[in-house]
Amino acid sequence: MNHRFLAPALSLTFILTAIARAQTTNESFPVTLSVDAAQFKGPMKPIYRFFGADEPNYATMPDGLKLLHDIGHLGPAQAFFRAHSLMNTGDGTPALKWGSTNMYTEDAQGNGVYDYTIVDNIFDAYLKNNVKPYVEIGFMPKALSSHPEPYQHTWAPGQPYNNIYTGWSYPPKDYAKWGDVVYHWAKHCVDKYGAEEVNQWYWEVWNESNGGYWKGTPQDFWKLHDYAIDGVRRALPTAKVGGPDAAGSGGAWTRNFLEHCLRGTNYATGKIGTPIDFVSFHAKGSPTFVDNHVRTGISNQLRTMDDGFGIVASYPELKSKPIVIGESDPDGCAACTGPQLGYRNTTMYSSYTAACYGRELDLADRRGVNLEGALTWAFEFENTPIFGGYREMSTTGDINLPVFNVFRMLGKMGGRRVVTTSSSAVALDDIIRSGVRAGKPDVSAEAALDGNRLCIFTWHYYDDDMPGPAADVTLNLSHISPLAKNVTLTEYRVDQTHSNAFTLWEKWGQPRNPTAAQMKELEAAAQLQSAIENQPLTVIDGTATVHIALPRQAVSLLVLNWE
Repeated sequence: MNHRFLAPALSLTFILTAIARAQTTNESFPVTLSVDAAQFKGPMKPIYRFFGADEPNYATMPDGLKLLHDIGHLGPAQAFFRAHSLMNTGDGTPALKWGSTNMYTEDAQGNGVYDYTIVDNIFDAYLKNNVKPYVEIGFMPKALSSHPEPYQHTWAPGQPYNNIYTGWSYPPKDYAKWGDVVYHWAKHCVDKYGAEEVNQWYWEVWNESNGGYWKGTPQDFWKLHDYAIDGVRRALPTAKVGGPDAAGSGGAWTRNFLEHCLRGTNYATGKIGTPIDFVSFHAKGSPTFVDNHVRTGISNQLRTMDDGFGIVASYPELKSKPIVIGESDPDGCAACTGPQLGYRNTTMYSSYTAACYGRELDLADRRGVNLEGALTWAFEFENTPIFGGYREMSTTGDINLPVFNVFRMLGKMGGRRVVTTSSSAVALDDIIRSGVRAGKPDVSAEAALDGNRLCIFTWHYYDDDMPGPAADVTLNLSHISPLAKNVTLTEYRVDQTHSNAFTLWEKWGQPRNPTAAQMKELEAAAQLQSAIENQPLTVIDGTATVHIALPRQAVSLLVLNWE
């Protein structure tokens, strides 16, 4: 199925069901933010630098290559990319929720035939753009599937989601052969890219095996996992391996998996235990469409993270292991459309992402676990209408969506987190319990000090996509270096008029086929823009005060530099 033929209908459906974006009212309310540059909370971890998508083949297409370049240049931290279907049988033609590489087939005598051309092109595209693979080992090649027909699905938006779970989702006919296929792939990667390079990658098995993606028992998955991890480690004994990338925290399913890895008999080796260098699970929001507007579900996403952190923290052997939220999403299906998903092109998505980011770090600190990454499950959909309503980082060419500029902001932060307080922050436990509703928005901040540079990342978020007053923010800064001189302030902004190509496109009447000149203007509007640039700031006895108006759904990054 080539979804370019579905694109016009999908775009029309989305536009007809799109909702009005939140506009700031003429009112405002006061907020006091305080940042103490002398009180530290730990390192400012670049957890934002992980991305992924259902469709692996887009990475080698024109718009995909442009977006990979943007991802690889978000900041100094190394970026990673996770994709489904890297082992699927097929000719590499992408479709919604489908991809293939034809990595493994068999001849008439049942002998394995290996062809890494397509998967090499995918990994080459990552690496040429400063992005490294987060390798998802899956799904099942047709020749190995215990239930091979039908194999490739023909799913489209509006159809039952379960229609995607075809022959690729079944256990192998021969687990030892499955392990050998993984071994040969991993060995090929070591031979092609070198052990030093491949040692930097993540390797995990399958996706959401506690759900529809796996048509076997939990014990079947343990066996699949053991043989695959053994294959990787046979090829590279120092490879970074883990999992299980469960749907949600996984609850008892994840606990049973971790017990098997820590204390069970390994199906492939017969020894006790399976190597686990990192732990991964998924956390998603739950947007709804109520009273003619979108209501996002940040509480669901953060609650799931907290549950997963709690599971990891309960194992002394795992508590210090890196955790990657292998899919960290506002909703559950990037390729789906519908009125509840009308936030995707807008500042609703960017403000949601900003508010999540700060709370994820707080949750990890509270649980005492090592959060290494929160992987945004969003990329781009090639040959679909401009602003077509999918969960994307960019659309049509190189037009980044507002949310991508939040990651650009985060890419400018480093060093150590410093203590911030806000008179309008919603308490973490309240967000987990009931979200950001009941009339009180979340206006809060994260701050980081890196040498002679202080960054304050601030957001104004509310669950309901409805008009609301702006926040009149007074930012009190204390304990700036007493040696600081020639202090300057730059503010980067994502809101209705900054770093936002979507509102410009709407202003033009939503042209389906923008002119070349309009495309250039949209691409410029899609870049991270500053509202203030290198403005001198008076600092007296290590203190300074800054005033900004922060509209609802706005995100701001204030950067102080000094000599």
